[in-house]
Amino acid sequence: MTSFKKLVSMFVVMSFVVGFVFAANAYSAEKAASSSDAKKSDKININTAGVDQLKKLPRIGEKMANRVIDYRKKNGKFKKLEDLMKVRGIGEKTFKGFEGMITI
Repeated sequence: MTSFKKLVSMFVVMSFVVGFVFAANAYSAEKAASSSDAKKSDKININTAGVDQLKKLPRIGEKMANRVIDYRKKNGKFKKLEDLMKVRGIGEKTFKGFEGMITI
């Protein structure tokens, strides 16, 4: 085999390797992004959640969930997560227990 043919063959093989590595990296980045979206969607939106969703939060029963909904109806959407502590019965300790599980 001539040197030119060896060089061309090597170039073709390297092109496949680089293409494969690029595709694998793109797939990993896409998978990580979709995983991040899934984590975000797993959170309970306190501005739209119903009683059943709110009851999934630690220390939130049916009465407290109804208070959250009543507060939301009376005062509008929560502007920040910490506003949830304005609901009677939700203090800092309770809020810290589920802060990572909620979103607005």
